[in-house]
Amino acid sequence: MSAPVPAPASPLSRSESSPEFRTEHDLLGDRDVPAAAYYGVHTLRAVENFPVTGTPIGACPDLVIALACVKQAAAQANHDLGLLDGRKADAIVRACEEIRAGRLHDQFVVDVIQGGAGTSTNMNANEVVANRALELLGHEKGDYGHLHPLEDVNAGQSTNDVYPTAVGLSLQFAADRLLDAMEVLRQAFAAKAEEFADVLKMGRTQLQDAVPMTLGQEFAAYAVMLAEDRARLDEARTLLREINLGGTAIGTGLNSHPRYAEVACAHLGAITGIPLTVAGDLVEATQDVGAFVQLSGVLKRIAVKLSKTCNDLRLLSCGPRAGLAEINLPPVQAGSSIMPGKVNPVIPEVVNQIAFEVIGNDVTVTFAAEAGQLQLNAFEPVIAHSLLKSLTHLRAGCLTLAERCVDGITANREHLARLIGQSIGLATALNPHIGYEQATAVAQEALTTGASVQDLVLAKGLLTPERLREILHPDSLARPHVRAATAS
Repeated sequence: MSAPVPAPASPLSRSESSPEFRTEHDLLGDRDVPAAAYYGVHTLRAVENFPVTGTPIGACPDLVIALACVKQAAAQANHDLGLLDGRKADAIVRACEEIRAGRLHDQFVVDVIQGGAGTSTNMNANEVVANRALELLGHEKGDYGHLHPLEDVNAGQSTNDVYPTAVGLSLQFAADRLLDAMEVLRQAFAAKAEEFADVLKMGRTQLQDAVPMTLGQEFAAYAVMLAEDRARLDEARTLLREINLGGTAIGTGLNSHPRYAEVACAHLGAITGIPLTVAGDLVEATQDVGAFVQLSGVLKRIAVKLSKTCNDLRLLSCGPRAGLAEINLPPVQAGSSIMPGKVNPVIPEVVNQIAFEVIGNDVTVTFAAEAGQLQLNAFEPVIAHSLLKSLTHLRAGCLTLAERCVDGITANREHLARLIGQSIGLATALNPHIGYEQATAVAQEALTTGASVQDLVLAKGLLTPERLREILHPDSLARPHVRAATAS
């Protein structure tokens, strides 16, 4: 057995390679913080308190960028309202712009899952913005007498309005990218629908032969499902545009200017390009996470239908000799360490697993939303983490499925034609022309003897060859059509 791998040293501990520290103070006392760090004492304690997932909020760029957007809008609003002098406001704005551009994300070190309703995330943001702003003003990190994380960066704010607003923004950023990825996949299926428009096959219900259709119709249905789900996601995204910024602790707006919510929302909309509105009742909006629940439900819907589609692709391609083998998925890697030549449907399988995760994330969001009490939901961190994972992984799944699977699918046209010829499902198409009883008798005899439905119909003189060919033409088999009335 190999020796255990030692855990990496904490970035917060003293070491010979980083001997310089600065001392910061909070309500619990003094602590040494690495001198080079942009975070401060509140962040340090949070890292120590929440060694949960090993994933820092800095690994969620959408959330970090959203936090910077909120802090920038707050500084601009406080300056407009005469509550923050121009030099401080300018330094905060410049620091936030750098974070929005991708700098300092490695300084957002608090675990994504944390107690405190997101307070540690807000503190982390306040400290990073403040310390970068101090540098821009020509001061040392931690020299908070010149610009303070709470007095200045967090002025007129509370975690309870900053964090939900930032989470909502981050989900909109991620949802936009998922919408784009779903469109790529929709177009891939639509292209295959056009390519396979003339390929007849048997449709199936309950895994049994049903009636004929085209392979193009089968793939077109997947494209339509994606289009419908894109519309639902777009609807859910719009619910996130109502924000509670300005409500501060519980929605009453304590310690904020009477016009702060309106002005901050206007600035935030200008920064993000998203048409945001202030909630009509900030007390309700501060405790209500219904928009997150709605989004989670839509993501579950997408996941369920995407997984069903992948199930179909695996079924239709199963074989290649002993299965349905109606389509061929592009081979992307060897499938077995023991069976030579085996190729597995690994791309649909990975998308299936993404769907399972999203469904589980929806359960997490549901429980976390239900667990809210009185004026605040303390469990928004796990809601945010779950939704961001779902959005990110679904996006990756859609792009992977489109580019590594659907684009390369081919049809086994000759095999499909043989299956159509052998299927008793053709008898259904003959119902209007030879009657249900005659069609049933033909189907039963075909099933018993192995003869084809076409041969039996011709042998019994039930239809002429010309009329049979007309009835079994793809345009007649796979679409509604008008038939002549039968004599009574």
